[in-house]
Formats: sequence, C-alpha cells, structure tokens
Amino acid sequence: MTIDERDSGPTLTTGEGDAELSERLDKELTAFNTAVTGAGDYGSFSVKVADGAGELVGGLAAWTWGGLCGISMLWVREDRRKDGWGSKILLAAEEEARRRGCDRVAVSSFTFQAPGFYQRHGYVETGRTLGIPGGNADVHMFKLLTE
Repeated sequence: MTIDERDSGPTLTTGEGDAELSERLDKELTAFNTAVTGAGDYGSFSVKVADGAGELVGGLAAWTWGGLCGISMLWVREDRRKDGWGSKILLAAEEEARRRGCDRVAVSSFTFQAPGFYQRHGYVETGRTLGIPGGNADVHMFKLLTE
C-alpha cells in the first residue's frame, strides 16, 4: 500500500454543529427506521400563540411518526404563564396529533421545568435520564390519546 492510498482513507473530525451533517444523518436514519419498522409517515408541526402586537406568547414544536407524536419543545413567555396558554397549546397539539393519525404522545421535561404540568394533563412517567446540571433529571413521559 502506498502512502497516498493510506491518506485517502476515512477521516474523523469534531467541531461545531454541522447543519449539513445533521440533515444527512436525519435522512439516513429516517431511511433505516422506515426499512426496519415499515412506518414512513414522518411529519412535523407547530402551535404558535402571538399577542396583539405580534410578539410571541408561546409555542410548541412536535414531530409525528407511525402514530406517535413527539413534543420537542413547549414554551410560554414568563409573563403569560398563569394565563392557561400552556394548556391551550398542549391541547391544540394533541388535537393536531390526532388529526394526523397519532394515538399516543411522548415528551420529556427537566425536573426544574414542567413534569407536573404534563402529569396534570394525563401524561405518565416512563423513565428518567440522570445527570442534568444542578442535580436535575430529564423526565420522560407518555400519554395515550385514545383515552
């Protein structure tokens, strides 16, 4: 083997976030997941609340796949958190998930965020990831939408 042949082999690099790499990994894993499970109906949606001035009050980002909805993020502006917007956003997302054929939802929330909020809405804890900064955990929750 020549030096040139060895130099043309794989290289491993680390660095800052790489949008192109993330997109490629998503594409490759989606293809693998579809081949293994037969479920290829990936999708995403959002729920957004804006005030009269057009400023963001809160919102939610979610994905769907094979009848499962995964809530990626739900946030409500601090001065509007006691107005019920979190519940309204979550209920709207659950309805959209049903409309898209989902019968179950998964979400996680750090212990210092809102696991109690989700539990009040019928979500049950399925596990925890320990080691979150400050001695916290990531609480994984699940809800059947057919109830």
